[in-house]
Amino acid sequence: METRLPGKRIAPAALHAPKEALALVFWYKSDLRSFLTQCLTDPNVLARLNWQDYKRTIVAQLVDYLSQNEDVYQRQLLRLMSEVARIQDFSHLERLEDGKVKAKQARAAVEALRTQIAGLDEFLEEEREIERRRQAAYERILRTDAVRQALERLSKEFCDLLSNNDPHGRGYRLERILRDLFDLFDLDPKASFKITGEQIDGAFTFANTDYLLEAKWQKDLVRAEDLDSLAGKLSRKLDNTLGLYIAINGYSEDGIRAHSSGRRLILLMDGSDLMAVLEGRIDLVQLLLRKRRAAAQTGNIYLRVHEILMGDA
Repeated sequence: METRLPGKRIAPAALHAPKEALALVFWYKSDLRSFLTQCLTDPNVLARLNWQDYKRTIVAQLVDYLSQNEDVYQRQLLRLMSEVARIQDFSHLERLEDGKVKAKQARAAVEALRTQIAGLDEFLEEEREIERRRQAAYERILRTDAVRQALERLSKEFCDLLSNNDPHGRGYRLERILRDLFDLFDLDPKASFKITGEQIDGAFTFANTDYLLEAKWQKDLVRAEDLDSLAGKLSRKLDNTLGLYIAINGYSEDGIRAHSSGRRLILLMDGSDLMAVLEGRIDLVQLLLRKRRAAAQTGNIYLRVHEILMGDA
């Protein structure tokens, strides 16, 4: 259970800014819902929202509920404010009728939220410290012989598969690599990764959110209809269930576009992402965090690992 900083509460006057920014940045409720699904981790919070209400009512009820229960949800409220304040791309609004006006209003609302965020350093520093400790812990783990050797073994197995032309045998070996990799990063697999035809199915938990996983290694790019299968399964799950699709050889543009609009429920990985994790250039947890943040803030469900590593350079 998340808790607040001892003796510290967010001033009520600071809560207008996130309400205004959320209402103006996300013109359509489907985009707002997608952002909240990516940003918030507690299914009980998301389950309280009535999506038949007006958008401003939904936003107000959400922020008020988090603040009224700050003993439990302070960190989620801070995370929500911080993620909205990071938004810099308003091109989705500019394409609407009177788009320039809508984008200008949203940009001003986010700037006002950034001003409020600047006064919450004592709160946000705790979140930054948690991330620093997590990264330091990961670096210590990587230095341990057992983990380093496990990654080296999995990396070698994956490289061996690159020259394997047997789709069936390759699928079984990839399933084992993925299962071992998710175990290594303590991502709590809830169902054994299994082969269904040429597809690998599984489930895991990350940052208090349940994920369904599908992976496929095929010659052709994964298309929209391939991703539709995972989207259909997600539509029958709880609101905060997300999906991770791993296509070793990547995705077609139509597939990316089709699932980047409306509710963005699926994160996309490819062979380059997987190789970067196996080589220790980025840990799986950090990769998922960055992909999830990009999907929430910009609608980009296919953030490439080289974009992350170049941005950190």
